[in-house]
Amino acid sequence: MTTLNIGIILGSTREGRLSPQVGNWVKELADKRGDANYTIIDIAEYKLPLLGENGGDASGAAAWSEAVAAQDGFVFIAQEYNHSITGSLKNALDYLRAEWNNKAAGIVSYGSVGGARATEHLRGILGELSVADVRVHPALSLFTDFENGAELKAAPVQADSVNQMLDQVIPWSAALKTIR
Repeated sequence: MTTLNIGIILGSTREGRLSPQVGNWVKELADKRGDANYTIIDIAEYKLPLLGENGGDASGAAAWSEAVAAQDGFVFIAQEYNHSITGSLKNALDYLRAEWNNKAAGIVSYGSVGGARATEHLRGILGELSVADVRVHPALSLFTDFENGAELKAAPVQADSVNQMLDQVIPWSAALKTIR
């Protein structure tokens, strides 16, 4: 069987964001497993103006499509802003349709309540895009998993949770690949 490609999607583009730290931590844990090719995909690197906005520079849309299409599954790094996902993540999800279909995803979230509310919103969106999200959900608290709310210092139990999530993402991604 071919090695699976799992994209770790950084869901924020805001200045001062913590998603690169979280994404790099997840990738470091995932790479130790040796069960897939893990790639960080940062939506901030693609020019994706608001979908349908006139005159916006959407020159990054084709590259965004290619990056997502090349994946067999995903890990979304979802931060909670105002009880939901970021506008940039929602916009990036909306840019594509077929590229998401019949793939699996895990979610690693963070926020004042671990990003739980953002995760629930993201799950509904992923369902509409025919992305099967897995049950295990590592939820990082800004108060206990980040030093001064700025530097990731995840508790050891969180690493276990990431591995349990990937234990679900990998077989689901492999199974869904058979129907694409």
